[in-house]
Amino acid sequence: MAENIARYDKELIIEMLGDAAKLWLAHDGLWFQAGEGSHGMEEAIKLDAEAWGRFSPIEAKRIMKRRGIGERGGVEALAEALDHRLYSYINEQTIEIVDERTVLLRMNKCRVQVARERKGLDPFPCKPVGVVEYTTFARTIDDRFATRCLTCPPDPRPADHFCAWEFALES
Repeated sequence: MAENIARYDKELIIEMLGDAAKLWLAHDGLWFQAGEGSHGMEEAIKLDAEAWGRFSPIEAKRIMKRRGIGERGGVEALAEALDHRLYSYINEQTIEIVDERTVLLRMNKCRVQVARERKGLDPFPCKPVGVVEYTTFARTIDDRFATRCLTCPPDPRPADHFCAWEFALES
């Protein structure tokens, strides 16, 4: 596999990475819709949260290994890891190191929510899943992080982003 990729130019590899991230997200959405169709929205969200609770630490550990991020690396480590998640290749996000203890993440353009808006659908109520996802991701990077949702659907949407999360180092 690596031999096949190594023969491509950088631009094609970047395009392939973006396409792979889109396919990953499409599979996640289709899986969710199947669960919702069979079990209803509430149960599908519960199952989605469970899946993200398992996936996010795996993703965090792989990013740490790939980027050489050590355990308990604090805000710099989390900011870098957030910038290398799969969805960072297809969504527009802002990551801000506020101070030596705090990182803010804003999802400025969310592919899922934009698609729902385009189709005239209500926002996907991803907050309960996001709480699990971001908490487990941040705690895998550094177990001292507390995660707080600042806003996420079904909360009212600010004009400049879809969701926002605060990660603060505890003692």
